[in-house]
Amino acid sequence: MNRLRFPGAFASTVLVSVIAASGCARTYDVRGLVLRVDEPGATVTLSHEAIPGYMEAMAMPFSVRQRRELAHLEPGDRVQFLLVVRGEESWVERFRLVSASPTDSGMLLSPAKPMLVPVGEILPDFELVDQNQTPVSLSSLRGRVVAVNFIYSRCPLPDYCPRMVDHFKLVSERFDARLGNDLVLLTVSFDPKFDTPDVLRSYAEDFGAERVGWHFLTGSLDAIDRVCAAFGIEYWPDEGLLTHSLQTAIIDREGRLAATIEGKDFSGKQLGDLLEAILDPEPVS
Repeated sequence: MNRLRFPGAFASTVLVSVIAASGCARTYDVRGLVLRVDEPGATVTLSHEAIPGYMEAMAMPFSVRQRRELAHLEPGDRVQFLLVVRGEESWVERFRLVSASPTDSGMLLSPAKPMLVPVGEILPDFELVDQNQTPVSLSSLRGRVVAVNFIYSRCPLPDYCPRMVDHFKLVSERFDARLGNDLVLLTVSFDPKFDTPDVLRSYAEDFGAERVGWHFLTGSLDAIDRVCAAFGIEYWPDEGLLTHSLQTAIIDREGRLAATIEGKDFSGKQLGDLLEAILDPEPVS
């Protein structure tokens, strides 16, 4: 599958509305996260950012006029697109990929490795230890949706690891009644030499993240390496700290990788919208 990358300038968060050249259509340049793709129905469900002067940020299905535009979209893709409103109809078009869900082993992502496990496939089992020194295995979580992200507690940049934790905190609040039952959150440290269970327990407490159903995980170097490789996470020492890629993954109730989001430029609301789409999929007609 061919996937194109676009420069950051194109993915600006400035959303500008313009008058279309033909007719009385209004067009809006929008950025959002793909939640569902329905090629037969010619719709795509997007969690999009606010459109100033027109609509708030929300998750909703949009019609497309050309089904072929959906062919290369997958849940977890961050996209720029055009919303067209004309009279009593609206549709989206001209999708441009800002950051792909890394499911194509032939696609080069930097600095992340190609995904070892593609979307739709069963993830290999692993067992790590959480902040309470309780073993947690992926296989023991079958029947629940599992969200996984990766951090290290010494990360000094607020818009990297702390942002990933903040996203999960918002998710834990949104799905409070389902956390630990239908939904489990796994935050994996790729700095196991430093991030012992005691360190991770203090870290979770500092973030107000001590919640039933949210596990901060560590383990042996070999075990962490295997987990990171399965999710395409890459990290390396850099002047006493760690340089690393960022990846957030969603695993469905059968243990299959349902979606991934690369990087950090998405909101906790968008992550929650994606989780809701996987927790409560639309029935197949």
